[in-house]
Amino acid sequence: MSRLLPHPGLSALLVVMWMVMVNDLTFGTLFLALVVGVAVPLFTAPWWPGRPRVRFLPALAYAGVVVWDIIIANFQVAAIILFKSTRDLRPAWLTVPLELSTPEAITVFAGTISLTPGTVSADVSACGKYLLVHALHAPDPAAEIAKVKARYEARLKEIFP
Repeated sequence: MSRLLPHPGLSALLVVMWMVMVNDLTFGTLFLALVVGVAVPLFTAPWWPGRPRVRFLPALAYAGVVVWDIIIANFQVAAIILFKSTRDLRPAWLTVPLELSTPEAITVFAGTISLTPGTVSADVSACGKYLLVHALHAPDPAAEIAKVKARYEARLKEIFP
């Protein structure tokens, strides 16, 4: 079975995303989604030498934290845009030292930062030890770095052991 489905989680995600994007629940659509969900991981398996280990329950809790933070950050950015004058705005480039080592964990970390309004991850250092982040308003850059590391990176270390 593992030869037919080398990455079952990816297969399931592809089927669900295909069905959501097509927005049509018919037998033909489901069949095509299953074909794509089996074919893509099967043909890309040689480029995935090792699967990352992911702990499911911490990942589910992490998704909840990220969704909550996105909602709150939307209101914070709206307040900054509407009520803060440009001379009081303190944008900053933050260099976040990474304790994460796997490329998958670093990618999720950078993606989370970019998804949260008011911040965007711009670059990962060549050595993979630092992440360059731009913050819309960071009066205390060290506190912002500590906040992101405590809020996201610590949880990602539990998800990707």
